Amino acid sequence: MTTADGNRARHAVVVGGGLAGITAALQLADAGVRVTLLEGRPRLGGLAFSFRRGDLTVDNGQHVYLRCCTAYRWFLDRVDGAALAPLQDRLDVPVLDVGGARARLGRIRRTALPVPLHLAPGLAAYPHLSLAERASVARAAFALQRLDLDDPALDGTDFATWLHRHGQSARTVEALWDLVGVATLNATAPNASLALAAMVFKTGLLSEPGAADIGWARVPLGDLHDTLARKALDSAGVRTELRTRVGAVSRADGGGFHVDVAGERLDADAVVLAVPQRETHALLPEGALDHSGRLLEIADAPIVNLHVVYGRRVLRRPFFAALGSPVQWVFDRTDASGLTDGQYLAVSQSAAQDEIDTPVSALRERYLPELERLLPAARGAEVRDFFVTRERTATFAPAPGVGRLRPAARTRAPGLFLAGAWTATGWPATMEGAVRSGFDAAGAALSALGHRHQHPLQEAA
Repeated sequence: MTTADGNRARHAVVVGGGLAGITAALQLADAGVRVTLLEGRPRLGGLAFSFRRGDLTVDNGQHVYLRCCTAYRWFLDRVDGAALAPLQDRLDVPVLDVGGARARLGRIRRTALPVPLHLAPGLAAYPHLSLAERASVARAAFALQRLDLDDPALDGTDFATWLHRHGQSARTVEALWDLVGVATLNATAPNASLALAAMVFKTGLLSEPGAADIGWARVPLGDLHDTLARKALDSAGVRTELRTRVGAVSRADGGGFHVDVAGERLDADAVVLAVPQRETHALLPEGALDHSGRLLEIADAPIVNLHVVYGRRVLRRPFFAALGSPVQWVFDRTDASGLTDGQYLAVSQSAAQDEIDTPVSALRERYLPELERLLPAARGAEVRDFFVTRERTATFAPAPGVGRLRPAARTRAPGLFLAGAWTATGWPATMEGAVRSGFDAAGAALSALGHRHQHPLQEAA
């Protein structure tokens, strides 16, 4: 294929059709590069996808994003899906504590005041902490604001140690810091790098008043990350091949790469590996990455999702978080799933190392009574269905020291680039981090190919 000026069009192959790979492919194609996207599964979307169960369309897990997630918001706009995953007008998280003599409902919410005063009225009224504990949170938040996210020492410290040094009680960690941190980091404070925890709280809660406003898909994730994404790729001219696993990536004589798939060898001027770290390690050509074995040291962290279909409505709000219960976050997915009678709740359980292998029967026995404790309307309600989805490799583990293991987009092999939420984006393993990694890989590839380009989140690149 040649361009209008008679030169051969540069060809890039993107391996992996998750959010990172889709983003990289779109960015490359929008800049005029001929792109082939290869995905081993029969769908796009990576670990944020939907499937059918009877008459329901079910997300494998509940995914949310924040207003500060500018890259993922770009993705939604690019695939024409922003209206299907709206943001709250203003942060408001119902938090139900059933650990005491009676259930108490509190809220984490913000006002329109400037940072950090935007959280002060909500914190002052938060009933799950004592007056002294609320004051200690304010002091810790000011200390957090002063941290330099570029300080490499933060990566080697765990978040719990820092919180303890700044006067945070066990109750404060449970009722506030871990309430947010477990959902965003997929780890409790002792198992989370201070660098990543500080990034989450500084960016989400302490950067601008609306940064932590929550958004989530009101349709199945597959509508966004598969159907609309595939339409955007097709419109951009990307050749997308599903059910296509890559066997090898090798350097070609004279430059470029060979990408071997079943029955076909693709020649590429640039390759983006947008697959998990272990698969990336297996595909890397010799010498492409210094200390490539470090990729295998990036551990995975699981998430378990419980799906309950009731015969009647048991929850009036769209979601809530829980304290004093093993239940973490509960979302109403009734309308999104297509259910027309009863109610479908999704229970999202992060940092689920202790329950990833627990049988469905045991999870049902444990969690249905907990939901009845949290939701009195569920008592005596018919349970039409209870099933479990497990993502053993849902995210990379954000443990202290993980920062030194995460590689940048560029490799030592000219023309070979890495993408994925596990790469060095500065973010934890979120949809935002995945899209940002796609930006990084595509930008590096376009520079190497000599293409002028503009970074979507900056004035110029």
